Amino acid sequence: MRILMVEDAEDLAEGVIAHLARSGVVCDLAPSIEDARDCRAVQRYDAVLLDINLPDGSGLSLLREMRGTGDRTPVLMLTALSSVDDRVVALDQGADDYLGKPFDQRELEARLRALVRRETDRKQERITLGALTYAPKDRSASLNGRQLDLTRREAALLDMLIRHRGQYLSKTRLYDSLYGFEDADVGVNAIELYIARLRKKFAGTDVSIATQRGVGYRIGQDE
Repeated sequence: MRILMVEDAEDLAEGVIAHLARSGVVCDLAPSIEDARDCRAVQRYDAVLLDINLPDGSGLSLLREMRGTGDRTPVLMLTALSSVDDRVVALDQGADDYLGKPFDQRELEARLRALVRRETDRKQERITLGALTYAPKDRSASLNGRQLDLTRREAALLDMLIRHRGQYLSKTRLYDSLYGFEDADVGVNAIELYIARLRKKFAGTDVSIATQRGVGYRIGQDE
């Protein structure tokens, strides 16, 4: 999962980013509306964490801009403006959820995952693909009833493949879902390493990851 946090309070943002990283969530930081526009111009996000009071205007203007162009990316407002009227205004303008500051990091993560699940077709408690059973809620997986030991990035990669099962995903798109802008020193070919690790775990079962040269990777069940 890759999200965008639009927040100018550096200490708060760093804490959120560090907490989410431990759960395998990649979080890019934009300290202003203009920076957020730049990030969104080059990257697709699963969700946006949006402050209202920003250096160059109100986060609500960015929210209206997104909804006005038909962008339905889930938006969770994070702001010190926590009155009922403030919440109503934000929700009426297209926000999906609202969390007042200060907040518990665990609640933030839970609300964020709930929004992403709601927006996608991942409402199922478990997804079964041949011998593989996958639980989106906690990114756990088992093969033939035996729990798989997955690293944080292996789990994030499997999540992306499962969510788009039946489709080929390019190496670049997979990379963008696992790494943020601050990981520029990690090359896109790192995806090949994690694909190889997953294939090794699936060996001997009817689950496989196919490669189409020049197109990407797809998870599926062997006939």
